[in-house]
Amino acid sequence: MIIYALSTGTTKAGIAIIRISGNGTKELLNKIIVNCILKPRIATLCKIKDHITNDLIDRGLFIWFPAPSSFTGEDMAELHVHGSKAVISALLLTLSKFNNCRLAEPGEFTKLAYENGKLNLLSVEALSDLISSETEIQRKQALKILSGDATKKYTNLRDRLLKILSNIEAKIDFPDEDLPEDILKNIKIETKDIINLINEILNDSKTGEKIRDGFKISILGPTNAGKSTLLNYLSKREVAIVSNTEGTTRDLIEVNLNLDGYPVIITDTAGLRKTSDEIERRGVELALKSAKNADLKIILLDAKNPYFSTFLDDISDKNSILVLNKSDLIDGAINLDNAKLKKYILVSLKEELNLDNLINEIKERLKDKFLINDNILISRERHRLNLEKCNYHLNVFLENNSISEFDKAAEDIRIASRYLGKVVGDVDVEEVLGKIFSDFCIGK
Repeated sequence: MIIYALSTGTTKAGIAIIRISGNGTKELLNKIIVNCILKPRIATLCKIKDHITNDLIDRGLFIWFPAPSSFTGEDMAELHVHGSKAVISALLLTLSKFNNCRLAEPGEFTKLAYENGKLNLLSVEALSDLISSETEIQRKQALKILSGDATKKYTNLRDRLLKILSNIEAKIDFPDEDLPEDILKNIKIETKDIINLINEILNDSKTGEKIRDGFKISILGPTNAGKSTLLNYLSKREVAIVSNTEGTTRDLIEVNLNLDGYPVIITDTAGLRKTSDEIERRGVELALKSAKNADLKIILLDAKNPYFSTFLDDISDKNSILVLNKSDLIDGAINLDNAKLKKYILVSLKEELNLDNLINEIKERLKDKFLINDNILISRERHRLNLEKCNYHLNVFLENNSISEFDKAAEDIRIASRYLGKVVGDVDVEEVLGKIFSDFCIGK
């Protein structure tokens, strides 16, 4: 089966690239390319025709990648043509006329690369993240994982586990043979070291996931403090309705932003107050839930009446920034006797006063959260869950008072190595493949 797809965007452009992969690709090319010799990995100018009508479709470049030295591991080609809709449509129609040739599904080229051993599961995910990256820090993280350093570290840990398992299974297979005492002693020492290394990977404040998904910032405060106005200001567009009527915002309004190169998700929430209105009460519950899940909370109060309610007192912590709005309406001292937070930033959203200080404070908080180092090896929740399950079974193994329970010990180590292998895809990971490849665009 041959698959094909447009790998570049669908908007009008100077160049469009159409990928073709599968057994029979060479024969297909010989039928649509006029008088050109297929030279591996060399861009060649050619005429491209309809193989049935012989009508000229376009003049462009083709590159031939014979198996196994291709992205998919199969025979593969790229056709670089002019990016008009007419040219693209004509070429795709021509390809559809071949037997055993169909349009590729989303992510199918990458899936073939995975199935043919060109990429492991970590690399596939990193490639998806690279394509989806919108900020510099996301691009760097995706490239770091794609480079293979993370794969090497996980593979090394799994190899060490398999060595432990082989020593234990040797005792099971040959019960009459005595394993050297130093090997039995080193088994648990080695296991403890692996647990410590995995704990170091897990102890990353979930920075990798935050870089990939976005740093969560919740704007919280009483009604009519200016939360929606602040969201619109940071978004540089009107995404939330602003009104003098209290309780206008009753649901969560989320906006994805690139804030000085950092990916953030800013959420406007319902005003925090006690209410008998069922819909507004639900909005308050959602606001409190958003506060609980936020990486940073902007607590916005009216400078004229900066009352720190019980709601705000409960959610205030070191990851909070206190902002007092409507500074243009005050001329005296501000009373913060009841406030849990004493340090604040005074702004006026209406007059756009002192907002640079707020944005700079947010950026400083982001820098502290987004420090990238070589220990950041987790970018998705499934990585973390598998590592946690791996460590659980390693700890169960260590809790055995005697190494004599070899059958049970071998099973714990075997399960632990299986969970570690799932991170890079060395074992069956079919349950996650569908979700991962569906995130790709067609043509990749």
